[in-house]
Amino acid sequence: MTRYNIINGQQVQFTEEQELEWDELERQAPAQLLALQSAQVREERDAKLAETDWMASSDLTMSSEWVSYRSSLRDVPSQSGFPNTITWPTKPE
Repeated sequence: MTRYNIINGQQVQFTEEQELEWDELERQAPAQLLALQSAQVREERDAKLAETDWMASSDLTMSSEWVSYRSSLRDVPSQSGFPNTITWPTKPE
């Protein structure tokens, strides 16, 4: 497919070098998008873990529900749909 730039209101065909650069950008885009999505999900997961870090203090005993919840949060990146389909664990009461 021929690509064009708009320069001073005129369509100007890409040079061969511009075509190659654009092709490379298109090849890299899915991986970059996946990396961005993964980072966003990890950031949300880390925030959820940070909310409960105080429970992991050495002078407290966490219930098994909270231990399981925190473990499930840490396992989010290993879910089969990661990062597009996440099943967030339910926070204990």
